[in-house]
Amino acid sequence: MGKILGVIPARYASTRFPEKMLCKIDGKTLIQRTFEQASLAHCVDKWIIATDHPSIMAEAEKFGADVVLTKPSHVSGTDRCYEAFEKLSEPFDFLINVQGDEPLIEIEKIQKVAQALQAGQKIVSLAYPLKDHADVRNPNQVKVVLDKHQKALYFSRSPIPFMRGVAEENWAEAHVFYGHVGIYGFAVQTLRELVSLEKSSLEQAESLEQLRWLENGYAIHLAITPNKTIGVDTPEDVDKIIAYLRAQSQK
Repeated sequence: MGKILGVIPARYASTRFPEKMLCKIDGKTLIQRTFEQASLAHCVDKWIIATDHPSIMAEAEKFGADVVLTKPSHVSGTDRCYEAFEKLSEPFDFLINVQGDEPLIEIEKIQKVAQALQAGQKIVSLAYPLKDHADVRNPNQVKVVLDKHQKALYFSRSPIPFMRGVAEENWAEAHVFYGHVGIYGFAVQTLRELVSLEKSSLEQAESLEQLRWLENGYAIHLAITPNKTIGVDTPEDVDKIIAYLRAQSQK
């Protein structure tokens, strides 16, 4: 069994929510909650935080996380994760990227990615069935279509596939649409190749870096999960997380 490194990229700047990694959620910062939750996934041999800012680095060191300071110029979490990996002296066979704004990431989701990597997949992510028509139409919810072997055919912000002959409001009931969950797993050698690729036309059109990989002929395996984890994109999402945590504590 190969060794797995878990990396949590934590960027300081955020267009919709500046400095969100340092926002407090019931007394703990977002990055601390995400790190502590992800660390419960013992299928991963080591967890580190990869950040571009000294303030996040200081916060991570304060709660005892391993942290690597990376260049602020990275345009994707994938590039930041690879730089952090390169700065470590330890050898790893696989890398799993969990976003820093996922304080409720379910351990089962990380395990699904780890299992697929250990079974020989080179790039792994997750997809879940969309139940709501609003999610199918929402451009912030990335959609993915799969082949019969659970490999990605295409990712898009548009509803895919187009349902010919079906009223648009009935699409979600007439077909199983899949939403993409932004957790990635890589074989290290494959990751090394991916970060050397130039930006592609489809990637630029949809602002989705995984399209660069597909355009260059790489297969992306999608494990199926039943739902999407609640993440933090806006200040309003913090209130949702707090409400969820308090409800769970009362059970």
